[in-house]
Amino acid sequence: MRRTLVIVFFALLIVYSLFQARFVILGPQIQIDTPKDNATLDSDVVVVSGTAENVAYLSLDGMQIYTDKAGHWSQELIAPKGISILELAARDRFGRQVEKTIRVVFN
Repeated sequence: MRRTLVIVFFALLIVYSLFQARFVILGPQIQIDTPKDNATLDSDVVVVSGTAENVAYLSLDGMQIYTDKAGHWSQELIAPKGISILELAARDRFGRQVEKTIRVVFN
């Protein structure tokens, strides 16, 4: 009986440790909600927004942007007419980096 309780305790401890380590294991994650890739926009001003998780540093086209406590971010950009490529980069505290790009056409 006692041996079983010890085994169950250590099994729960391992499961809990893996659950808490999920942020370290997954690395940085970013999502761009608006605008969608290959969107055609009529305005020169565009609001780029999305969410980020497990991020220590976040930048949009090389400019640092910030998230709220829930991981939501939003940034206004003025873009020239034609095709623009927007690049979002995120880095976690361990140096792992992820990048996403979207293309937007401004009329």
